[in-house]
Amino acid sequence: MFEYEFFRHAFLAILLITPLFGILGTMIVDNKMAFFSDALGHSAITGIAIGVVLGMSDTTLSMIIFGIVFALFLNWIKYRGKAGAETIISVFASCGLAIGLAVLSMGGNFSKYNSLLIGDILSITHRELIGLGLAFVLTGVFWIFCFNKLHFVSINASLAKSKGIPVRLYDNMFVILMSVIVMLSIKWVGLLIINALLILPAAAARNLARSMRSYHLYSVLIAVFCGILGLILSYYTDIATGPMIVLLASAVFFLTFLKGR
Repeated sequence: MFEYEFFRHAFLAILLITPLFGILGTMIVDNKMAFFSDALGHSAITGIAIGVVLGMSDTTLSMIIFGIVFALFLNWIKYRGKAGAETIISVFASCGLAIGLAVLSMGGNFSKYNSLLIGDILSITHRELIGLGLAFVLTGVFWIFCFNKLHFVSINASLAKSKGIPVRLYDNMFVILMSVIVMLSIKWVGLLIINALLILPAAAARNLARSMRSYHLYSVLIAVFCGILGLILSYYTDIATGPMIVLLASAVFFLTFLKGR
């Protein structure tokens, strides 16, 4: 397998993407943001459509900019009040997805964007790997300096605010980071399953962990294990890598759930 350059690139991408998903997923699960992250993932197609309309050969930048704006908007809706927030988020996510699909399907050209649905990590390039590497470093730095305050906010936002922590600022920084990672990964993971890869490793780790440190460790290990094994199995079974990783992560979740019970 490693004789092929495309497989080596895909393997390195897995080693960069899966730890990011494992780390971010812990905060998403703790804050009950699964619906939020799912809406963000589905909005990626609108970012691609905007790039296509603007005539951009590489739509990554348009995806990231749109993802950040969309994430901040969803966060603003979340703080407007609990009542009806999920419904409003669902409406805007569905509308954004529909707009993207409508633009990309004009003239019957959506077939060339089909890979966006399930992703194609074997097509990742050296330049895109550099982008993922920078995102990996950025996430590590952010987590080192901001995790304690983020965790405090997730436990009790009112108490954190009374201690002088700018709750909205840290929350907005987290959703911006999440949107950047999601938009960078969507082409290789697939918009239909990216939320599953964010949630499943963290959910499985939560069934096993007895401390915050072990929670993070298990989440990253599960994500990396399922990513590497899913890539190898997809090579031999000719199944798309993204769905294979999700199937493995789902199996791990159910096993840990039974153990936790």
